[in-house]
Amino acid sequence: MPIGELPLVDHHCHGVVPGDLDRRSFEGFINEGFDPAPQGTSHFDAPVGLAIRRWCAPVLELPTLPSPDRYLARRAELGAEEVHRRFLRSAGLETLLVETGYTAAADVLSPAVMGSLAAAPAHEVVRLEAVAEAVARGGVEAAAYPDAFARSLEAAAAAAVGLKTVVAYRGGFGFDPTPPSTREVVDAAARWLSKDPPPRVEDPVLLRHGIWTGAELARDRGLPLQVHAGYGDPDLTLHLTNPSLLTDLVRALGKLAVDVVFLHCYPYHREAAYLAAVFPNVHFDVGQALNYTGPSAGRVLAEAMELAPFTKQLYSSDAFALAELHYLGAVLFRRNLGTILGSWVRRDECSAAEADRIAELLGRANARRIYRLDHG
Repeated sequence: MPIGELPLVDHHCHGVVPGDLDRRSFEGFINEGFDPAPQGTSHFDAPVGLAIRRWCAPVLELPTLPSPDRYLARRAELGAEEVHRRFLRSAGLETLLVETGYTAAADVLSPAVMGSLAAAPAHEVVRLEAVAEAVARGGVEAAAYPDAFARSLEAAAAAAVGLKTVVAYRGGFGFDPTPPSTREVVDAAARWLSKDPPPRVEDPVLLRHGIWTGAELARDRGLPLQVHAGYGDPDLTLHLTNPSLLTDLVRALGKLAVDVVFLHCYPYHREAAYLAAVFPNVHFDVGQALNYTGPSAGRVLAEAMELAPFTKQLYSSDAFALAELHYLGAVLFRRNLGTILGSWVRRDECSAAEADRIAELLGRANARRIYRLDHG
């Protein structure tokens, strides 16, 4: 099968916003920052904006590289539901794994609706920190928190295919990787729950408790643990999200036979590749980096493929809010993977059959194995 037609498993994405968007809102969703572009400039004038105008415009029956205003006018003419359907179906997705903890469920489409629009199965990935915060909002005594979190996580993940932590956004990776004691957790919960309302969970003890409780469930259920690493919004401190900082945690989770999947990783995708090469339980993708580097996405993907085993790399878009990002990620992944592997074939580094097999592994087979998608 030509790589351009390869069905993909998007192993990490989010829901899209259901309604129509004005220019300010749209631009806010194509930039990881929290602020509008400086006066007189536009977030369209970035690699991701250029890539959207180049690759997404034809899906809306526009010529390539229309002006931002023309692009958004056509989007409005079609309406949000038609736009979502066109991009999600054109992405050629075999399966979507949708992480649901980023924002309130009412703000984005559910995994079931996403799957319907994409004409593909959609499964949920549960965010550990979102479960902890839901427990806190529901009202719980500090002494009961450890058990309440464990029960809530088990219920939330009953039908999930994976778990995720965003500890990268809650202080970074420089934390003690060992499990905290029950006494430490109860004391930390008392400090957290004494605030009205409890803020988002940032206490290192509670974050560690969430990860280790999640790891036990992952071990028992055969679920992988996704870990955001590297590039993201300014809520994180970039150098503290280098996946190599979690080497001791990776070793410990390996003893539990828990698979770790580092997401995005840029600019630390080479460090993630190293971890994937030397630890049997580590996998990774370059995720949203493909969308946000646009014309340079091929170089990022090639660097990720320098060292890591082909059985350890996955595809994801990390698309959120805009269906364009689900489509664009798939286009850039297929195009650039085809270019990389085609170069290897031309240089007699591998055969065409081997190139097809490698593409199959990265595009779908690894995700199907790691998330046990063929196990019902």
